[in-house]
Amino acid sequence: MHRPPPHALLIDLDGVIFQGDQPLPGAGHLLGRLAGRPHCFITNNPIRTPEQIADACVAMGLPRPDPRAILTSALATARWLGHERPDLRYFAVGAGGLDAALSTVGSRDERDANTVVVGEGAGLDFATLTTGINLILGRGARLVATNPDTTVDGVCDGQRRVLPGCGALVAPFVAATGVTPTVIGKPEPLLFEMALEQLGCAAAHCLMIGDRPDTDIAGAERLGIWTALVRTGRFAPGRDWVAGLPRPDIDVADLEALMDALDEAFPGLLAAP
Repeated sequence: MHRPPPHALLIDLDGVIFQGDQPLPGAGHLLGRLAGRPHCFITNNPIRTPEQIADACVAMGLPRPDPRAILTSALATARWLGHERPDLRYFAVGAGGLDAALSTVGSRDERDANTVVVGEGAGLDFATLTTGINLILGRGARLVATNPDTTVDGVCDGQRRVLPGCGALVAPFVAATGVTPTVIGKPEPLLFEMALEQLGCAAAHCLMIGDRPDTDIAGAERLGIWTALVRTGRFAPGRDWVAGLPRPDIDVADLEALMDALDEAFPGLLAAP
């Protein structure tokens, strides 16, 4: 079946534009070629606000992306909860970006929260786990996870390391309560759908650029979004494909190869070099 070519882009951040506090080769070039093209950065990382992400790009020597074009799993979670629970009282476990997003649609309440939201970063300890468990079991609070990633690449104590992701941090709440969380981020459809709505673009007219087959590629493919995998994250060049996952439409080693492939397959999708 013929598919229309994409005219808008969804782009992951961690593992595509940067790794930790270091820009990836070709990232500045790609950001420059997005000028005037409809695009949205979508990330499962709920730790930083869009403004903090944009400022971090500048600190890395990259062009500053428009914060309005950055959709984090924390923002998506807040938007969804704002619609689902107009009376949102939340208890959040994770770094500051999650609380900043949730505070725009609800109020913090450690004693009578109707929703326990787990993100990423520092915040999980014996006390917060105890509080969350009792809100779920004693108050009937809903359990929500910003994303399913069990591990993420990042920097800890000045060293690049594999860090626990939201999937790992929500696991103790699941084990203690038996409650299955509502998951918002990739590969679930909500983050993609919000980005498409923000762009005013149908799924068939959009292309997702990501570095993870299990989240970026699998989630986009389910919605009929074009997919491009760059092997700039943990899924390195030469690594065998993961059984059961869909193949991307484009599979390249790095961002420069990606831009060459897009120019050949979809002329005009990116601005001229």
